[in-house]
Amino acid sequence: MSESELQEEEREVLSSIYDGDESFKQISPSVFQYKYGETDTARSFLLEIKWGEKYPNELPLISMETFYNKHVMPSLKEKIVNVVLSEAEQYLGMSMTYSLFEFVKEKFDELIEEQPEIASDKLDVDKLCILEQEPLQEANKKEKKEQLTKAQKRRQWNKVDYKGDKPRGWNWVDIVKHLSQTGTKEENFPIS
Repeated sequence: MSESELQEEEREVLSSIYDGDESFKQISPSVFQYKYGETDTARSFLLEIKWGEKYPNELPLISMETFYNKHVMPSLKEKIVNVVLSEAEQYLGMSMTYSLFEFVKEKFDELIEEQPEIASDKLDVDKLCILEQEPLQEANKKEKKEQLTKAQKRRQWNKVDYKGDKPRGWNWVDIVKHLSQTGTKEENFPIS
């Protein structure tokens, strides 16, 4: 069988195996992703496997450089890629995407041990670089928020509503007040 025929066959097998699995995505005919762990938590990641033209006779490209993985520490990304590539070497010449995804699924707990458990909405790349260098206790210190005085808060509140918009009708003219200031014109209307 030619490499393109092997790839087509593996593509069909993957789509039938992972049919209905929300963690699996086929991005293009040669790019596949699988999400491990609970969605949107610090202890989850997305593994991407990209086939080259000579796949399965050459190793696929293993990547962790997706936006979803922004919270994963760089050293952990490198470790996962290296472990998956070393596992892929034994499958050279055979269809291996399913085997690699399942291998990572089995080793997930071991692989994710280094990742700290931090709420994902508080993660950013700078903090992760600091976490790799400093102990976890020092990284858990909370940043002090800027405190506003009561007068500053009141002025802000009077300017905008809870969505940050000016309240509806803030530039409307009060018709009764306007008419009382301008008065009415007395014109002679013919009575019929």
